[in-house]
Amino acid sequence: MLKPIKSLGQHYLRDENILRKITGSLSIEQGDVFVEIGPGQGALTKHLVDKPIILIGIEVDKRAIELLRQTVGEKLILIHEDVLNVDLNNLSKQYGRQLRIVGNIPYYLTSEILFWLFDARSVLVDSVIMMQLEVAQRLVANPGNKDYGILSIFTQFYTECKLLFKVSRNCFFPRPEVDSAIIKMNFKEQLPECDEKLFRTIVRATFSKRRKTLKNGLKSLDIEDSILNQLDLNLTRRPEDLSIGEFVSLANAIDRIKKQ
Repeated sequence: MLKPIKSLGQHYLRDENILRKITGSLSIEQGDVFVEIGPGQGALTKHLVDKPIILIGIEVDKRAIELLRQTVGEKLILIHEDVLNVDLNNLSKQYGRQLRIVGNIPYYLTSEILFWLFDARSVLVDSVIMMQLEVAQRLVANPGNKDYGILSIFTQFYTECKLLFKVSRNCFFPRPEVDSAIIKMNFKEQLPECDEKLFRTIVRATFSKRRKTLKNGLKSLDIEDSILNQLDLNLTRRPEDLSIGEFVSLANAIDRIKKQ
């Protein structure tokens, strides 16, 4: 067994029942192209390599690369790289198929990996990934819930998201300080109609002042009162009370007024 590297956030999943549950949740079809994030010592990889799929592993740890080459061999296509440096659009073009993502992701990179996936959504079918339970609960939270925030909105804007099951911290070595969960995200083919950049800017700005009113958050974007006064929305509300549809409507209204 490889000695886990703390700086890479390595916690090796060792529970075969959990590994079988993850594999069973994938609905694998012949010819699928799967990208496994951080295959590590190959615990999940070994459940996938004999399936009728193309399996690509992105791994930053050189020791794991060497181990996987010895244990799994050519059935696994290995990319020795930091996951965030891999261009999923190019990978999809190379194999002529949309990609399916799976893996136990480094928890300290969860937000960055999620946005890496969102930005490549047009070439992705779905993703089944393990993350910290607390973060997983944020992804599926509804307006008014204490866990509802930026990650909830962007995840539900780009995907249909479901928390499949929880994973105890006792299933890992070394044992982490938190429990985990498996999240499945199906990427939407059609997004709500709006200026996506403006939508993302408004969501980030208003939640950066979460305990303030919407008006406070929008004013931080230098949106003039003459525009704010034309909005058909109660700007004394707090951002965590707005649905995704209301944020989309807000972005569209601001965009429309600015263009008048």
